[in-house]
Amino acid sequence: MTTASAWSVALLGMTGTLVEVEAAIAPGLPRTVLVGLPDAALYEARDRCRAAIAGAGLNWPSQLLTINLTPASLPKAGSHYDLAIVSAVLACAGAVPRQILAGAVLAGELGLDGRVRPVRGILPTLLTAREAGFSTAVVPAGQVGEARLVSGLTVWGVGNLAELVEVLHGRPVLATSDAVTGDTPEPAGAPDLADVRGQPEACWAVEVAAAGGHHIFLHGAPGVGKSMLAARLPGLLPELSDAHALEVSALHSLAGEPLASGLIRRPPYVNPHHNASVAAMVGGGSRMARPGAISLAHRGVLFLDEAPEFSGRVLEALRTPLETGEVLIARSASQVRYPARFQLVLAANPCPCGRGGSPAGQCTCAPMALRRYRERLSGPVMDRIDIHHRMLPNLRALAETYGGEASAVVAGRVGQARSRARRRLRDTPWQLNAEVPGHQLRKLSAIHGTDLLDEAVRTGRLSARGVDKVIRIAWTLADLAGRDRIARADLAAALGLRQDCWGSAP
Repeated sequence: MTTASAWSVALLGMTGTLVEVEAAIAPGLPRTVLVGLPDAALYEARDRCRAAIAGAGLNWPSQLLTINLTPASLPKAGSHYDLAIVSAVLACAGAVPRQILAGAVLAGELGLDGRVRPVRGILPTLLTAREAGFSTAVVPAGQVGEARLVSGLTVWGVGNLAELVEVLHGRPVLATSDAVTGDTPEPAGAPDLADVRGQPEACWAVEVAAAGGHHIFLHGAPGVGKSMLAARLPGLLPELSDAHALEVSALHSLAGEPLASGLIRRPPYVNPHHNASVAAMVGGGSRMARPGAISLAHRGVLFLDEAPEFSGRVLEALRTPLETGEVLIARSASQVRYPARFQLVLAANPCPCGRGGSPAGQCTCAPMALRRYRERLSGPVMDRIDIHHRMLPNLRALAETYGGEASAVVAGRVGQARSRARRRLRDTPWQLNAEVPGHQLRKLSAIHGTDLLDEAVRTGRLSARGVDKVIRIAWTLADLAGRDRIARADLAAALGLRQDCWGSAP
């Protein structure tokens, strides 16, 4: 019996596990056996690999061929094992040497004509390989740029099976995709906060949200500027650090988004449609759970326009990620954990017809219809939103030629406030005021004006969670003002930003 092996990676969420692909040729009737808990796509790999080898003018073993994926107890899914399978088979048949396969990780899908197609998750796959001590990676030619974002690895790109054979003989071909070591460029024509007219209070509320990483709820008549403000929030946030950029880029690589232009440096902005399912929002899948919208918005902004139109199950599914900053997708065979630390922006009209509180006309909604509309945003969900702001039309300001401050100016103040918060929290695992737990908030400094909080709790305006959120907002206001402690005015302003106007809106 002749044996050979190659290496690939099984991804379970963001976590990768090395998989040894073993091939053994033994006397017996010609057939191919694939074992090691493969899914349907992986089980079909034997047919793809056989056709690709025939197309390259090579011979598939005419004896009993057994392909084993180790560890056998780990479920394996996807088509990225094709390169490792065909390499192990060719090495077992003596068509290619085995030296390179011992220190290389392979990932790529084969076409029937021998072409190597792109696959999901190249970035987390190679991060796992580097941590395991591998020095070489063989990937599809079109993903060489993404692969070379992982430093410390020699990356060989192959466009077809013939090029793979050359690489395994130690004769690497020229890559068809150049390496990219830079970052994703700033998109041209990014929306600017100066485009917003007649909403200075709302712009200020968005600035506070950006400075502290707070969730925000905007409600008002249609066309008042809720979507405009949400789209401009990412422009107020600073660029991602190296560690965060790598984490965000790995998530988007798992989702199948190309990274040929470099690491994602700008905070992502995700705006799902209101008919999105729970799986589309939080992640899921029949066999391999993929990241959902909340994970793709990690370290960025998740905007839910017309929030009451979203399914109640979708909105309630946000409760745990809003508190923990991650989502756990449980299946009978495995559990997948994805990071989901995002800023949530909710937008809603005052009523189903949209004319409530608008000078355009009188609301025609029946009281029961209005009640059902507002009840779609449950109390527990709304209690997790830091800032509540009601937007009213300002017809005089809309006629002004010039808008407010530009995003670059506001982003400068946001950056200074965040730097102040990081210095205060430098000995803690948190970086933003919105991340600090309640028990730690009271240890940072003495708080003046706690009688305001006592009165709000006594009258039912605040819950225990709401008290912590008011203090977090007050810390952000102090950071924006350049103060080292919370003043009474900060608490008063934070209570105003926290005031729930949703239930009492006309």
